[in-house]
Amino acid sequence: MNNLPKKNPKQPLTVEQQIKRRNFISFTAFAGLSVAAYGGWSWLKKSPKETPGITGKAQAPFRRALNQSELAFRNFFSRNHLVKTYPKSGAAKKVRENSHVGMKEKIDVSLWNLSVMKRSGQVLLIGLDDIKALPRTEIVFDFKCVEGWDQVQYWAGVKLIDFMDHYRLNDEAAMAYLGLETPDEKYYVGIDMDSALHPQTILAYEMNDMPLTDGHGAPLRLIIPVKYGIKNLKRIGTMTFSNERPRDYWAERGYDYYSGL
Repeated sequence: MNNLPKKNPKQPLTVEQQIKRRNFISFTAFAGLSVAAYGGWSWLKKSPKETPGITGKAQAPFRRALNQSELAFRNFFSRNHLVKTYPKSGAAKKVRENSHVGMKEKIDVSLWNLSVMKRSGQVLLIGLDDIKALPRTEIVFDFKCVEGWDQVQYWAGVKLIDFMDHYRLNDEAAMAYLGLETPDEKYYVGIDMDSALHPQTILAYEMNDMPLTDGHGAPLRLIIPVKYGIKNLKRIGTMTFSNERPRDYWAERGYDYYSGL
């Protein structure tokens, strides 16, 4: 006969005990994740900065991560994917201004030309009236800034892809990048050609049915809805094409070169 004492069956936890257990597990997990995040941030801050070039001022591991993110974005990018648009009635009446880099000098709009540097070395000088003679298009979309704000805005101009077709820039369109600079060369961006030729990318000369103001990039600016605002260059002076990344003002200061949405 087995005289060993019988084990007491395990008693279920009370509701209070269950709550305490869950709280303990949650707190422990949160503390562990916090320590890991702090450790990762400290490691990143202490890591060496990238070698300055087309990009600069970012920690080298962070820049590598941004570059890998760009590759992922570009692999899934499609010109058939359109950003959401809105009725004109939903557009802001007072359009927010951000940054005036490259626009501090006065400009005579009547003397302005867009300089297009062709692959052959030929330079096209195109006036505003020439651009306005091309088919006009409008877009009302949610303009997004890397600072965290956004605003529904209404712009009009010519599709960049139509502009390229009209001036027979086929060889240039086959290249990897588009570069844009202000007339004083103090602000400049580089854009992958797929995004530049997206059907919603326009060379804008109007805002809310009025000519652009100086603060918004008169006489001509880029509106590229698939990018953050830092790529939407105001007061375009020069357009170039290349198979290497053109210089980019904010990428040189640690920001993402691609800046896609």
